[in-house]
Amino acid sequence: MLPSIFSQKGASGFSWASTADQVTQGLTAAGLTAIVTGASSGIGAETARVLAARGAHVVMAARNVAAADSVRQAVLAATPAATLDVMELDLSSMASVRKFAADFNAKGLPLNILVNNAGLLATSFTLSKDGIEMQFATNHVGHFLLTHLLLETMKKTSCESNVEGRIVNVSSVGHRFTYQEGIRIDKINNEAEYSASGAYGQSKLANILHANELARKFKEEGVNITANSLHPGSIITNILRNHSIIDCKYKRYFYLWVNIRFPLGAATTCYVALHPGAKGVSGKYFCDSNVYEASEKAKDVELAKKLWDLSIELTT
Repeated sequence: MLPSIFSQKGASGFSWASTADQVTQGLTAAGLTAIVTGASSGIGAETARVLAARGAHVVMAARNVAAADSVRQAVLAATPAATLDVMELDLSSMASVRKFAADFNAKGLPLNILVNNAGLLATSFTLSKDGIEMQFATNHVGHFLLTHLLLETMKKTSCESNVEGRIVNVSSVGHRFTYQEGIRIDKINNEAEYSASGAYGQSKLANILHANELARKFKEEGVNITANSLHPGSIITNILRNHSIIDCKYKRYFYLWVNIRFPLGAATTCYVALHPGAKGVSGKYFCDSNVYEASEKAKDVELAKKLWDLSIELTT
């Protein structure tokens, strides 16, 4: 049995102990289309499963197509009526992101929910194919570009259906352990001052700032789309494939929080993506399926604007 400190419910009625199935129980996503990145394993796979089980048409965006298809087959075996497609997406490559977005838009499908979930954690210094530090490229820039290329489809869908669109950026409590300046606007690729954990924190902070700036722009434009970020919980997933789980350096930053199973890890994502309790809520940071306080850097409006400008520059 979990200690009461972990199972105590928040304002949403859910807690650390709530699963993705529980936070979506009784809800329907019928008629909705969702894209989930990193859907070949872990939180992404569980998010795809639950959204599909609730009736959404889920597009599983994954670098490893074979692994994603195995997940798809498992979901269909359990829920034959589910609708899932697998599409290749390598977020570290802008060419791949552009191809994915073009192929999706060409299908003429609506888009109600975009879950930016995929990511890398604390890798050694390397550059992406586009010459950008790999964690920043994969965790932020790829998702920024993907979101940007799908926005018109989301806006069209929300306008024609009168159903709120939702963008969900999966961040991490690791955003608190970024570099001192938060986002190193002028030295993203500075190898001499590179810190694996600092770069990861920077990319996760970028996820929050991206969602916040989207929310601000949507409010200005009067667009019926929300954008939020979240910490899913400190769980063992394939994001740790580059590390030993007994590596004390990373344990210091990421294993101070209790390890939880995928159904719990995907709960906050599914809550923000589907639950009516999140309707109209935008520019917020969630944890344990409740609105939570992010770091001061994550609330920095000017930093969010600078990051937006940098991201446009990098993707143009």
